[in-house]
Amino acid sequence: MFLMFVKRILTHLAQHNVSDRTMRRQVLLFMSILSLNSVLGQVSYSIPEEMAVGSVVGNIAQDLGLDVKRLKSGNARIYTGDRAEYIELNKDKGVILVKERIDREALCAQTTPCALHSQIILENPMELFRITVEITDINDNSPSFKNEEKRFEISESAVTGSKFVLERAIDADIGVNGLRNYSLKPTDNFALRLQNQADGNKKVEMVLQKPLDREKQEQISLLLTAVDGGEPQMSGTMKIYVTVLDANDNAPVFTQSVYKATITENSQRGTTVTLVSASDADKGTHGKVSYSVSTTMDSVSDIFDINENGEVILIGEVDFEKSRHYQIDIEANDSGGLSDSSKIIVDVIDVNDNAPIISVLSKSNSVPEDSALNTVIVMFSVLDPDSNNNGQVNCKINGNIPFTIKTTSSNFYSLVTDSDLDREVASEYNITITCSDEGIPSLSSSVTLTLQISDVNDNAPVFEGSSYEAYIVENNTPGLSVFTVKARDADWNQNARVSYILEDSSVNGVPVSSYVSVSADSGVIHAVRSFDYEQIKDFQFRVKAQDGGSPPLSNNVSVKILIQDQNDNAPQVLYPVQTGGSLVAEIVPRSAEVGYLVTKVVAVDVDSGQNAWLSYKLQKATDRALFEVGLQNGEIRTIRQVTDKDVVKQRLTVVVEDNGQPSRSATVNVNVAVADSFPEVLSEFTDFTLDREYNDNLTFYLVLALAVVSFLFITCLVVIISVKIYRWRQSRILYQSNLPVIPYYPPRYSDTLGTGTLPHVYNYEVCRTTDSSKSDCKFGRAGSQNVLIMEPSSTGTMQRIQSDKSILDEPDSPLELTALNSAGRCRPTCCSLKSDM
Repeated sequence: MFLMFVKRILTHLAQHNVSDRTMRRQVLLFMSILSLNSVLGQVSYSIPEEMAVGSVVGNIAQDLGLDVKRLKSGNARIYTGDRAEYIELNKDKGVILVKERIDREALCAQTTPCALHSQIILENPMELFRITVEITDINDNSPSFKNEEKRFEISESAVTGSKFVLERAIDADIGVNGLRNYSLKPTDNFALRLQNQADGNKKVEMVLQKPLDREKQEQISLLLTAVDGGEPQMSGTMKIYVTVLDANDNAPVFTQSVYKATITENSQRGTTVTLVSASDADKGTHGKVSYSVSTTMDSVSDIFDINENGEVILIGEVDFEKSRHYQIDIEANDSGGLSDSSKIIVDVIDVNDNAPIISVLSKSNSVPEDSALNTVIVMFSVLDPDSNNNGQVNCKINGNIPFTIKTTSSNFYSLVTDSDLDREVASEYNITITCSDEGIPSLSSSVTLTLQISDVNDNAPVFEGSSYEAYIVENNTPGLSVFTVKARDADWNQNARVSYILEDSSVNGVPVSSYVSVSADSGVIHAVRSFDYEQIKDFQFRVKAQDGGSPPLSNNVSVKILIQDQNDNAPQVLYPVQTGGSLVAEIVPRSAEVGYLVTKVVAVDVDSGQNAWLSYKLQKATDRALFEVGLQNGEIRTIRQVTDKDVVKQRLTVVVEDNGQPSRSATVNVNVAVADSFPEVLSEFTDFTLDREYNDNLTFYLVLALAVVSFLFITCLVVIISVKIYRWRQSRILYQSNLPVIPYYPPRYSDTLGTGTLPHVYNYEVCRTTDSSKSDCKFGRAGSQNVLIMEPSSTGTMQRIQSDKSILDEPDSPLELTALNSAGRCRPTCCSLKSDM
């Protein structure tokens, strides 16, 4: 196609006798322009008008260097604005075809060159290419006259050389195909004169070259022929009829050959454009001048008219955008048939009467929030038909949004991103593009576009707190819901779907998953096992929240579970020790005063808090009026003076109760001996071991006790004799070896609450014989409280003695209990005494 167009140019230059050097220069210049356009993303084609529909204009894919697949994937299309679409794109072949009949004359009239300006728009990514298709003229229109005939009345006295203006023919074609020449036949009386005008047209006049003689020929018929320069040559004719009148010697004459005037577009009809004047030297009817607008096919006579006074009046609509200049041919005629002609050039003054026209070429309905800067969102064009400042357009967008407008080429704009997008800040933008011209007053147009911001997984889940603490009461049921962690993700849809995961860790060497579990969907933390406060008081683990994006993002949080104590443990009595093999008796002298400390009940509770707060109460007592128990410290004291009337054997039952809900308790029996001497104590406590409580089934225990005593009696005698012999031997060895005596402390003895239970321990030395009733006891007193531990098999009399030297100097020193055998020897026995001083 390009070669055909160059060939046409060469042929045209050859027909006009252009020199070879000039021809080469022009061809090279033209080829350079075409090459430059291609570099700038423009392609130009040249085709003749009236090509058949479907004819190939050019291979646009090849000329733009594009792949045919790119045309399809980019949804390539031709944009022509509000103009008719004369060409179309075949995306399968990558060629441009003629879509509709192209009539150059209807499209461009006399404008040259005539071209179709279009754009090819591609998407993904957006690209724009400009296409110019020049429409060349063919000789498809013959010259024609608006009127088929023209009549003149000419006086026979008209002088030779008188001029008569004829109607100019119109040929819609241009160039060589346009109007070329006129001819007038016959030429007996009149000759044809043609005058070239500045606008390229020719002024056609009929000149009288031979005097008329009405008497010889009153009517003359002429034929005016207009021919063009095309091949084949075409022509048009108009008949001229001349009526010869009597003498009229002077023709009208205009004061100016060319008049100039201006008019504002959109002026009202009836507006006077200008005033013309012509004078006739004749008098009477022959000197009266009339004016008229020459009738032509360019419709000027439909827009302007002239009255008898020479005032040119607007009778139609004047639009600057349709025509910026008008040329009006006017005539002045007298009654004798003589005439003169002149021309009025009317310049139309532009008025800002057209708002900018915004045409959206391509747009994206949504873009991802991580789009790069300068991502094209919308491509649009703006056209303002006005001129100068009235046609200068400035475009802007509304508000503070992350977009800007860039000019790609003349009248073409792109809306691009100029900062980062964040769907979490704004998920949708209503973008209003407003384009205003610079006219006074300014006119504007706007278009509103909606842009969705699609989500990208750029936000990790965020927990509501930096860490969590939850409480659970011990002895819970497995599967109990303990706590709920909650994380939120600012993203959308799948990217915001949060799953909860228990991170691997261990508690005391045990996987944390054996303690708790986390619901993946809800974040609810469940207890897997039942907790015991006494074994574990708290533990810590981490929960991870992970979204459903790709790749997923996550965050974690620390959760601390605190086990709350429950009153599930009863108090445990540490002292006095309850043993089945021996009896413990607290000795109270009869001289004890009020408030005398008998002993102290020591108990602990492995629970914590108020569940471990212990209180002591006296439940049973042989004589309630004699003893009381401290509510908080468990101390058993006398509440009155001990008298001789008080029985020696006293038994107290103390209840130790915690402060839990419900409370738990333990009981302990305390044996108290009220006596001043050991024989008195022994006589009363001989059968003390038999004083037991058999509340469940007393008869059963009595029978069982008799059977056991009968069975063990003989065995006990043998054992007792053996033990006595053994102890006697040990005492002699200790006595001869001068070894120190190691004190004996009761089992499970502990000092609680920092004060101790019985901080003073005494060992008593007891000398006895086989005949308990004849034995003598001597003892020493130490402290205010004594504890006597006896074996149930003992029947002798015990004597309490006090150490000579260590008791006074060392209050906490142990006493040594020694028993006398039948030979008068002593053997060591152990008896513990603790006293709060």
